[in-house]
Amino acid sequence: MNPGDVIEVFAERMSAGDVEAALELYDEAASFVVEPGRVVTGRAAIGAALQEFAALAPTLDGEIEQVVEVDGLALVANRWTLHGVGPDGSAVTMEGRSADLLRRAGSDWRILIDDPWGGGL
Repeated sequence: MNPGDVIEVFAERMSAGDVEAALELYDEAASFVVEPGRVVTGRAAIGAALQEFAALAPTLDGEIEQVVEVDGLALVANRWTLHGVGPDGSAVTMEGRSADLLRRAGSDWRILIDDPWGGGL
């Protein structure tokens, strides 16, 4: 799987409501930007944050815009859209441009930094 594939598989797993499988794509030392200004680190904290997104019963669609690789690291830019259902039953739509840093782990790639809000991209 190449770095862009990892981001696409993440979207598939979250769309299926499988937070545990999505969490397997993260490096043990990963950080996740829950919202601008709020960062959590480690799989346990990331799992809790992903559960919040999973509660929306999301369907995630994305388009990989760019992948840049160097020395076992990869930066992936992805334009995404989320359609889900809020706690009150109302439709929720979110969109953004993510910036994800992945690190090679043997023959696999793992998400090291996940910023769905793009980090200013």
